Amino acid sequence: MIRIVIAEDQSLLRGALSTLLGLEPDMEVVAQAGDGEEALALVEAHDPDVLVADIEMPSMTGLDAAEALKAKASRTKVLIVTTFGRPGYLQRALQAGVLGYVLKDAPSEDLADAVRKVAAGQRAVAAELAEQAWAQSAGLTGREREILRLVEAGRTNKEIARALDLSPGTVRNYLAEAASKLGAANRIEAFQIARNNGWL
Repeated sequence: MIRIVIAEDQSLLRGALSTLLGLEPDMEVVAQAGDGEEALALVEAHDPDVLVADIEMPSMTGLDAAEALKAKASRTKVLIVTTFGRPGYLQRALQAGVLGYVLKDAPSEDLADAVRKVAAGQRAVAAELAEQAWAQSAGLTGREREILRLVEAGRTNKEIARALDLSPGTVRNYLAEAASKLGAANRIEAFQIARNNGWL
């Protein structure tokens, strides 16, 4: 029996996913969470085979939860079920150790198949999504993403430099490199492109 925890902030959808997977003869939904933090606590309490998680949730995203489980070397595998087919999200999910990535508009049998594959330690990513992600990789470094998030928060280059213990010139260089990779005209456009593609 494949034991599952579901993390989804929309209660109607959470219930539907639970019912859907509960109908499979080889699956049991042992707990449901409304956000990433609750999901981590439930994974700790129930030790499921698979965490089925949305990306955008309050307090902690599904990707943050996946990263936390990876850091703990948890045996629970992660399957992301989301409306976001953005290449950046898929890349970040794979970097976080996520084995499965399914879109919410996929047929229900695809979801059950993905759960089985992920539980068995296999990858379950829609082929067209995987191709799109690798084709559209911006190649932003962790530091570039960090700086773009601070730009998005309204920080000036000087404030970013102070916050990250860098010189303003170094911050400018990082932003110029990020803008070049993204084909952006300025720092504002750079974070907007990165955010829209799921790279932040």
